[in-house]
Formats: sequence, C-alpha cells, structure tokens
Amino acid sequence: MDSPPIRDGAVAIAGDKILASGTQADVQRAYPQGVVQDLGDVVLLPGLVNPHTHLELSDLKQGDKPESFVGWIMNLMGQTARAGTAVPEQVQNAVKVGVAQCMKFGVTSVGDISKQCMHSRPILRDGPLRVVSYGEIQAMAQRRGLLDERFAAASDISQDSEFLRVGVTPHAPYTVEPEGYARCVAFARSENRPLATHLAETPDETIFLENQTGAFRQLWELGVKAWDEHVPKYTGGPIRFARDVDLLSIPTLLAHVNYCDDDELQILAGGKASVVYCPRTHDYFGHPPHRWREMLAAGINVAVGTDSCASSPDLNLVDELRLLRKLAPDIPAIDLWAAATTRAAKAICMGGRVGSIGPGKCADLVAFPIHQSETPLETILDEPILPTGVWINGKPFGVPVSA
Repeated sequence: MDSPPIRDGAVAIAGDKILASGTQADVQRAYPQGVVQDLGDVVLLPGLVNPHTHLELSDLKQGDKPESFVGWIMNLMGQTARAGTAVPEQVQNAVKVGVAQCMKFGVTSVGDISKQCMHSRPILRDGPLRVVSYGEIQAMAQRRGLLDERFAAASDISQDSEFLRVGVTPHAPYTVEPEGYARCVAFARSENRPLATHLAETPDETIFLENQTGAFRQLWELGVKAWDEHVPKYTGGPIRFARDVDLLSIPTLLAHVNYCDDDELQILAGGKASVVYCPRTHDYFGHPPHRWREMLAAGINVAVGTDSCASSPDLNLVDELRLLRKLAPDIPAIDLWAAATTRAAKAICMGGRVGSIGPGKCADLVAFPIHQSETPLETILDEPILPTGVWINGKPFGVPVSA
C-alpha cells in the first residue's frame, strides 16, 4: 500500500480482477454500465497479507510467557505430538480455525509454514484463502537420513492451484544441515518456487552453530533425543550462514531476524531476502528491540506477520501493526500498512498479484468502518476496529454487504 486513500473512491472489478481504481466519478465515467455497490462509510484496502504464520497450530493457545525459547519449543513438541489415524483430521481442523481467523481479521493471503503439508494442502487447495504453502523440512543429526523423504513431501507440487502455491522451508539452522539448505535453494531457484526459513530468532543459534553447545544442543539431546557428533559446525552466526548457503541470493523469506549486528544488517542489505518481523511474538519472548526501522532504511524489504497461535494471541495482523504504532508513533500510518500489504506480498513472492489495488491485480479487498474519519488509516490502528467486508477474487466473504 504505497499511496494514500482516495476520498469518495471506487474500484471497478470484472470477474476476479481489478479493472481500475480512482474517484467514484472517474470510475463510473469509465464503466457506466457497471453494477454499483455503495459500501457506506468505509475505507477499502487491499486484502491484507500475513507472510508468516503456521495455520496448523491455530488450535493452540499462547499461554504464559516462557522462561526460555527452547523450553517453549519442548512444550510445543508435546502439544503437537499427534499420532495415528487422527492426524489428518486434527491438522485440517486446526487449519480451518486459522483460515476463519484470517478472514475475520481481513487477511486474504498468507505465507503458511506447514510441517504437515500433506494434510494441510488438500484443505487449502480450493480457497478461499490465497496461500503460499511452505513445506517444512527438519533433517539433522540422527534424523539427517529423513531429508529425502521430507524434501519430497515439502516440494510436492501436486496440490498447486489458483489459491495455493507450493514452496519449501528448511526450518532453521539448528534443525537443518547445509545439505538440506542446498537442496531447498536449488529447488527454489530451478523451479522458481518460494523459499523461507526461520533465522536469527535467538542468540542460541550462534552458540549452537559455532560450538554445538547451549540450549539447542540440549533440545537435541533431551527433547528430540537424536543427537550425533557429525553435525557440521559453522563460525560466523546465522546470518552469515544464510549468506554462505546461498539463501540471500534469491528472494527468500527470513522469519524473525531478532538478532542482527551492524555488519550483519549490511549483509542482508546486499541480498534479495525479505525479513518478516512478528511484533507480538517478539514481545512474548522478551527479545530486545527489533531493528526493523534500520533494516528498512538500509533497503531491506521488511513485512510483519503473526507467527502462530502458539506464540501470539491470535492471527489478527492489524494488531501487529497496532503494536508497531505504539513502538514507533512517528512512522506514518501508510508506511506501517505497507508492511501488511505491498511489502508482505513481495515477501511471499506474490507482489504481482496481491497487496495493492490496481489494474490486473486480484480482486482481494477488505473494508473497515471509519465513521467519517479524516485520517482513516490512523483511525483503524488507534481503535479496535474489525472489517465489515472481505472479498477474494471479487466474491464477498464474512459480513455480507448490500448492493
């Protein structure tokens, strides 16, 4: 979202695409035979884009603030230890809960991290949500032999559709060895597929990569119980690791990047990756202030996401922007909204289709009530306002709107 709202604006839609946008008078003059829908006193925005979430964890609750990140992971492992014939149904029910939340809060496109993509993709394939499904891969230590199997499942494009695009995500540098990253980068590059990873989420990543000690070593020994001594070491931290496994040479989505010094920021600025900052999850774990403003100033594409319901109260993407507004009240509202529209769409490699209102874009829209506000973008961020209408491919969902 790069331009200010148009007063008395209108959008012309034909089928599932936007024909034009502008003032109501100009649009009606260009398309005089069109069927007119008056939405009343609302601001009409592009459908919001949540570039980082885990829909299959939408049946979980955030809980109290954890004492440590690895402690939280081990608790999460216990909560998601789904087994047997119930797995597909459990995953798909959780995904449905997540989709409903997205629609309620005005999100029409997501970047979904899916460990159980063989079960989540069939339920997402036919919409209504527009999804980049990043199949998650974990293969390290005694589990490195699972790489072929997990990569095959993650990269299976048989569920590709109008609404779903398959991508892959090597989970993180503490769960995937360089060979796994190389396999995913090669796939993304050769097949022009979206790629994502969790990166620099905690300082423990640097300790683990360099010395194979610390909290993540304990996770492998006590939680996963699959450690061995053949895991490659790496000196230089996760951001240099990402550079050296070629993640930064293509438009990879880097989730979190909570820890980044000046030199590492310049490394990111010299690459093509996007950073997705999740403000409420960041606050939940008590990380130091995120450097998202400096990243933007350095030319890095920074978007906001919700992460999952296991670390965030819900999937309300606007509440992430509301927290940003509290943290940085001097940033213009339109720039904050871009983190959930144009910049978020770019982060999931969908900038040509969604994230803005313009000719040829998908007719994905959301309407928020504004009650004659002179500053509608600020009003939505300052008040607990929910959408009154959501459209995907020009079709209304959620709160009905009258013609």
